[in-house]
Amino acid sequence: MTNSQDALPFVAGSAKCLVVDDEPSVRRSLVRMLQAQGFKCYEAGNGREALDVLEQIGETPLVISDMRMPELDGAGFLDAVRRHYPDTSVIMLSGISETMTAVDCLHQGAADFLLKPISMNELQARVARALEKRMLVLQNRFYQQNLERQVHEQAQRIQELFLQGVQMLARALEAKDAYTRGHSIRVSQYAVATAAGLGFVGRTLDGIRLGGELHDIGKIGTREAVLHKPGLLTDDEFRQITEHPALGERMLSPLAHESPDLLRIVRSHHERLDGRGFPDGLRGDRIPIEARIVAVADSFDAMTARRPYREARPPEVAVGELRRVAGTQLDPNAVEAFVAAYPDTTNLPLSVPATASPAA
Repeated sequence: MTNSQDALPFVAGSAKCLVVDDEPSVRRSLVRMLQAQGFKCYEAGNGREALDVLEQIGETPLVISDMRMPELDGAGFLDAVRRHYPDTSVIMLSGISETMTAVDCLHQGAADFLLKPISMNELQARVARALEKRMLVLQNRFYQQNLERQVHEQAQRIQELFLQGVQMLARALEAKDAYTRGHSIRVSQYAVATAAGLGFVGRTLDGIRLGGELHDIGKIGTREAVLHKPGLLTDDEFRQITEHPALGERMLSPLAHESPDLLRIVRSHHERLDGRGFPDGLRGDRIPIEARIVAVADSFDAMTARRPYREARPPEVAVGELRRVAGTQLDPNAVEAFVAAYPDTTNLPLSVPATASPAA
């Protein structure tokens, strides 16, 4: 066997290589050739020894292995390498010309298959091809993962900007009226305290926080004359009010993938356990639990905030009303969780001064 003088330009420094063959003379010839090309070589006499070596040195870019070996043959060794070291390129060698053996090896994941006696020039060419393919696979994986990460980051940023715009709209909607100013923030904080008492954590709790803040965003499509009317609403005006949950859901639909709980809150926070709510007339447990929690917080804040047509109710009176309608309008568990959490929310303003135009 003679060594070629052609170098492998993409083999950086002393890349590791494992040579597996039960014939010591063949192993030494292969090791000399590969060392001349810049590899740091390890040796094993059979598949079992080779797996022990790999366990010690870790995944290597290249393995060259004979097919017929004692204890663990090449086919069994190749299978183990593909399972445990999938990024290793394996070139299989055999002294017997068996087409099906070669085909089986390639189907099993071998990078190449060569017959003995081996031409060093041919082996070097096959090594170069196998490593080039490995490099391309790794580069493609890196680019794909990096691209996916960038696409995900960009999508998140787009959603953040969209959400910021929606939050600004919600605050602008409330800012027009001193009676409702701060309502959504208070509902959000009440709902989070209630949900935490019911065991919600992490992303779900974040969804409830955001849902409480944006639960009334659909009212931006309701005429101000209806929202600010001090007296009783006509049937047509009430119908307009009942449309705001579905409109809010449509407005926030770009967030459906990342925040499905947000959309459930916005659409269903006016549903009632007895099925007399809107927009879908859902009953009992068919109402999403997040929406049931926000409904309690929303009801409490509506009662304890002053309106042009009535004074604010004291917190203890509002709590009594929550308990009175628990089981028909509101979820009893959510009501009691709110009551238990209420001491932690007393620092929040319970009403706003009547210094501006009437509220809805």
